[in-house]
Amino acid sequence: MSEWCLSSNPTFSTAFPSSGCFPIILSPEFDSQCLLLFNSFTSTTTMRLSKRQLSLPLSLCISTLSPRFRFHHFPAKFPTRRESLHTTGTSQLCSKSSMEEQKPGALSDNALQFHTVGSRDGSDVPHKWSSPGGGNKIDMSKQIFCNRSLNMKNIIAVGFDMDYTLAQYKSETFESLAYDGTVRKLVYDLGYPNELLEWTFDWNYMVRGLVLDKKRGNILKMDRHKYVKVAYHGFRELSKEAKVDIYGSSLVRDSFDEPDYALIDTLFSLAEAYLFAQLVDFKDYNPEKIPKDVDYARMYKDVRAAVDLCHRDGTLKQMVAKEPNRYINEDTTIVPLIKMIRDSGRSTFLVTNSLWDYTNIVMNFLCGGRTVHGPHTCNFDWLQYFDVVITGSAKPGFFHEESRANLFEVEPQSGMLSNTDNGTPMAQVGDPSPKILLKSKDKGCRVFQGGNVGHLHSLLSIESSSQVLYVGDHIYGDILRSKKILGWRTMLVVPELEKEVELLWELRNMRKELILMRNERDSVEDTIHHLNWSLKCDDINENDKQEMLSALKDLESKRDQVRLSHQQAQRDSHQKFHKVWGQLMKTGYQSSRFAHQVERFACLYTSQVSNLRLYSPDKYYRPSEDFMSHEFHLLPL
Repeated sequence: MSEWCLSSNPTFSTAFPSSGCFPIILSPEFDSQCLLLFNSFTSTTTMRLSKRQLSLPLSLCISTLSPRFRFHHFPAKFPTRRESLHTTGTSQLCSKSSMEEQKPGALSDNALQFHTVGSRDGSDVPHKWSSPGGGNKIDMSKQIFCNRSLNMKNIIAVGFDMDYTLAQYKSETFESLAYDGTVRKLVYDLGYPNELLEWTFDWNYMVRGLVLDKKRGNILKMDRHKYVKVAYHGFRELSKEAKVDIYGSSLVRDSFDEPDYALIDTLFSLAEAYLFAQLVDFKDYNPEKIPKDVDYARMYKDVRAAVDLCHRDGTLKQMVAKEPNRYINEDTTIVPLIKMIRDSGRSTFLVTNSLWDYTNIVMNFLCGGRTVHGPHTCNFDWLQYFDVVITGSAKPGFFHEESRANLFEVEPQSGMLSNTDNGTPMAQVGDPSPKILLKSKDKGCRVFQGGNVGHLHSLLSIESSSQVLYVGDHIYGDILRSKKILGWRTMLVVPELEKEVELLWELRNMRKELILMRNERDSVEDTIHHLNWSLKCDDINENDKQEMLSALKDLESKRDQVRLSHQQAQRDSHQKFHKVWGQLMKTGYQSSRFAHQVERFACLYTSQVSNLRLYSPDKYYRPSEDFMSHEFHLLPL
């Protein structure tokens, strides 16, 4: 055990607890750099920047001190483990300043590195936690953010989804491929006009977290309370009055769920949402080309049917199998990540809705750069990194233990299925040979299709659901059911978070200005209200009344000016994130519905699954303190 002490002269000294956060004590001799740092932190107490408490890590303050400050090491009091000086990644202010110290006043070129995938020799792979370069501060874009405490020492098995979790698809190619295939199905199989074949796909237009109103042909973005903040009919924006008239005038709040609404909660859904918007506009401007009995809801149903046809006939999978590097990001950190988890004594498993043939192709590419064609063809070496692989799982139904789905074992080489009794191999009738059983017992990783979560628990000898951490990208398919029904610990992969964090940093000054403008707007409005009520008093003389009326007129003019300026600045800020839908995690000053779902159902969330490599496999993830509105200006940050 050891104690860390920081001092500049004999009159100033303070000890720091092992939590990594500490009180700041100022003295006349205190270095000006620390004073400026302190001022920058305390100034935030007047602004509502985050819902969570922000704390100052020891490693941050140390890095900002001038060279005349030195560490003195005293044995026998506090831990020397490097991770005791590291934050959990949940303190936004600490993380922000870790970028500040690289280049004050501006974003350093290397302060944020977004999903830089390494070459096959691993030369560009970021250090993992246990390597000599590990244990350092982690870029904000690669941090793991914590909503609920999670002690990794209690986790005995870590599971992964495959599509958009381990395998990150390239939107500009993969989603375009899905879009083109869906359009062809609509034209050639469902009888839509040939004009659709000339349409193109803008893969930047749609974002996750949107809701499709099937009956009205509208696309909505809502806040956490399900109030519609942005609404488009096709590609035409609805006015504020139209939004209120359609979605705000009912005495009963709409749930905005199926069957009348469709949730765009996965990256797979972006292409079909864009195509639905195109069809809405096409029907509005060309009513004669769409049968009268085909309404907006029917068009959405047809789009879904076309998407299913593309998956059913293998159109998408065959193209990906031919050129996986064209559609999937290479990521050489996947294998070291899984090795690190296994070396820590934990089981690893894969549960995916994809069938075995496609799963084997994708995992070969991720784990060994192997493809169907070429000098390095697919094999089954990647299975060594898992204890159990379940394909064709039919999530989210898989997470219902009462599901009666049969569990079949997959023979990797042939892809043939064998019956099992809850995972135990079954000999065929008339051939009670024990060879099948003996061969199965000698296997390392076993591959299955179907089944339910009860089968998985049995195969992994899991006694409690809280012993499992599952990593996925789909709020409803991966996270909500596994968390709400089973009590699994969950981690959501949100690739969009990297860009969101970068822009939050770049726009930090604009966000401060927005807060000041909002405060000014409130102040002017409060003064107007005060004057209006004062004018109702009977004992006001005529001169005072005229002065108050004149002041009121000036204030009302100023209020209108400030309101318009504030609204325009807020609109400009959100358009920096996305021209149409704004910030992914916000709608105005409220969390978006998507952000609310992330907070409710994901214990952890991060931009890439490989970010797990940057943390100890035994880490205790702790959330920051929640703040209510009345606490922001009362409690020191």
